Amino acid sequence: MTAPPDELVAAARRVHAEAYCPYSGYRVGAALRTDVGVVAAANVENAAYPLGTCAEAGAIAAMVALGGRRIEAVVVITDGDRPGVPCGGCRQRLSEFAGDAAVVHCLVADAPEVLTRTVGELLPDAFGPADLGERETDLEM
Repeated sequence: MTAPPDELVAAARRVHAEAYCPYSGYRVGAALRTDVGVVAAANVENAAYPLGTCAEAGAIAAMVALGGRRIEAVVVITDGDRPGVPCGGCRQRLSEFAGDAAVVHCLVADAPEVLTRTVGELLPDAFGPADLGERETDLEM
């Protein structure tokens, strides 16, 4: 697989530094290359823990707000000793807009290691729009 795109790494690093994570201390920055350009977001925690927002979810919401419907590539930058992958919920969110083939690059903020997977490898046999039958959607697959 290819190396992570420099523009996405730079965008993910920029938002990673701005993450709001006073409870876990675990910063995450995500950048997406989409049909409306590069979109990035950081994780945002909340004292009421379930109300926090993952970086990937925030970036997807920003993409949709800009009229985007397609993710081509993803870079996720985390803290820690090894690259952190998107949580289960974010894997499902990425699958909705990226399909199986889009590439996800996971990096550690201060280390050279990169874990590269397709969305299909992160979430095999994903449930998606096709599983809902013949319904009209604004998502072009």
